[in-house]
Amino acid sequence: MNVSVKALNRTMLLACTPFLGMLLWLLLSEVAVELSTTAFPVHEAETQRQEPAAFTSKTAAGLEQARTTAEQTGNLIKKEITLYNRTNAEMKQIASTAAAQARIPLEIYDQLITSKLGAPSATVNTDKLRAQLFQIKTQNFQSYAVKIELKSDDAMKMSLGGDKYGGAETTLAAVKRLGAYIGINAGGFADAQGVRYPLSTTMMDGEYVNGFEPSFADLFFVGLNEDNELVGGKFTSKAQLDSQHMKFGASFVPVLLQNGAAMPIPDKWKNSPKRAPRTVIANYKDNQLLLLVADGYNENGSSGATLEELQILLKRYGAVNGFNLDGGGSSSLIWNGSVINSPSDRQLRKLPTSFLFFK
Repeated sequence: MNVSVKALNRTMLLACTPFLGMLLWLLLSEVAVELSTTAFPVHEAETQRQEPAAFTSKTAAGLEQARTTAEQTGNLIKKEITLYNRTNAEMKQIASTAAAQARIPLEIYDQLITSKLGAPSATVNTDKLRAQLFQIKTQNFQSYAVKIELKSDDAMKMSLGGDKYGGAETTLAAVKRLGAYIGINAGGFADAQGVRYPLSTTMMDGEYVNGFEPSFADLFFVGLNEDNELVGGKFTSKAQLDSQHMKFGASFVPVLLQNGAAMPIPDKWKNSPKRAPRTVIANYKDNQLLLLVADGYNENGSSGATLEELQILLKRYGAVNGFNLDGGGSSSLIWNGSVINSPSDRQLRKLPTSFLFFK
C-alpha cells in the first residue's frame, strides 16, 4: 500500500493529540506535589547541628533568668544595706543622746562638789585626766585641794624611790624623773641602817614589793585597782587583798572616812601630834579623787590640821572615803613642776613612795 507523506503526517498528529492536551493541562494548571518526610531522611550530622542550637537557646534563657534574679537580689541587698545604715545611724544617735542625758546628772554632781571647793586657781584637762587646784583657808591652817578625774589607765601611778625597794627620793624628784604633772607623798616609811623602806604592805605593778603583811594596829592599805577605783581599808589576808585586783598601793594610818561616815580616830593619833602638816587622799561617789594637803610650820603639834578637822573638810566637800597619808615633813604637793605647799622641814623630804598623776 502506498501512503503519501501528507497522510502520514496527519496520522502522527492525531496520535500525539492526547499527549499534547495533557502537556497543555500541566502547563496551564498549578499542581502541588507533597512528599512525605521519609522521602528526605535526616542525616546524623544535621541532627547534631540542631541539638547544640536547642541547648544554646535553653542556656541563654537560663542565663537571662539568672541575670534577672541577680539583679533583683542586688536591689534587695542594696535596700537592706540602706536600711541597716539608716538604722545604725539612728541607733548611734540614740546612744549619743542617752550618753549625753546620762552625763547630765554627773555634770550636775560635779558642779555641786566643785562649788563646795570654790574657784580653782589652776586647771589642766587632757585625754588622761582633768584636775583642778584649789586654795583653802580655814581658821587654823592653810591647805590645798586637788580634784582629779582619771580618764585613762595610765593617768595615776605610784613611784618607788629610785625604782627600787629601799630607795628614797622627794616627790618633786619623782615627778621630774617620771614626767608627772601632779604628785603627793604616799605611804609611811621605816628607817633601818640608813635605808628608808616603805611601811608594811606595798604594791607596784600588781605585785607585792616585799610580800603581804596583814593589817595590824591602825594601819590600812590604799591604792588604785584595775578599774581605776580608789580602794582602801584593812586587809587581814592576802587573798582578801588579791580579790581587789590592785595595781599599786601603800600603807599608813588611820582611815578617816568610810562610806561617808567619819571613823573613830585612835587616841594615839589624836594627840601625837595634835596638829601637823597633813596629806589625805579621798574619793567621791563618781570615782573622782580629792587630795588634801595642809600646811604646818613644825611637827610639835602647834600648827597644821588635826585629823578631826580633816574629817570635817572631807564630809563638807562630799567625799565618800578618806585616808590619812604620811604627814609632817613628808607632806608634799607638786603641781606642774612647782612645790605648792610649804614643807615644814623647809625642804622636801626623801620618801620611798609617792602618788603621781600624768596629763
